[in-house]
Amino acid sequence: MGLFDRFTKKKEETKIEVPTSEASANQKPKAPRKATKPKKPASPKKPKAKLNQELDPIAKEKSEATARGEPWVKVIGIELDPDNVGQGAFEIDWNEYFVLQLTRAGYQGKTDQDIVDQWFQTICRNIALEIWEQYEADPTTRINRRNIGGGRTEVS
Repeated sequence: MGLFDRFTKKKEETKIEVPTSEASANQKPKAPRKATKPKKPASPKKPKAKLNQELDPIAKEKSEATARGEPWVKVIGIELDPDNVGQGAFEIDWNEYFVLQLTRAGYQGKTDQDIVDQWFQTICRNIALEIWEQYEADPTTRINRRNIGGGRTEVS
């Protein structure tokens, strides 16, 4: 017999209260109390996060990738300083499988945030280096210096 069966097979008990004083003798006896049946376990409600995921495509995309066990990362926002557009910040979201992938690739940190920040800095550094290499390889942007003697330099 399971736990739920013990509650549902319990017999109903009735109790009749008998008045104990003359004042209460004029009153009608209270109706017998019936044992109440236990409520069936409530069906699990959808967590609020689930409801938000249905509305938020980024959260849905992240949860689907996580359910498949795949690394997932996305830039979900960019903030720029209105006074200096060269300054700003990126808002990045990721799942635990992405952090695992970075850890396997050699990134280290005390927190997931540290590991992802290291990765993002590497990405930015690689972009800057690629632009620099393209600049250096382009002869139209190259400055040629030639020592012509006497403490003088020719720049072309």
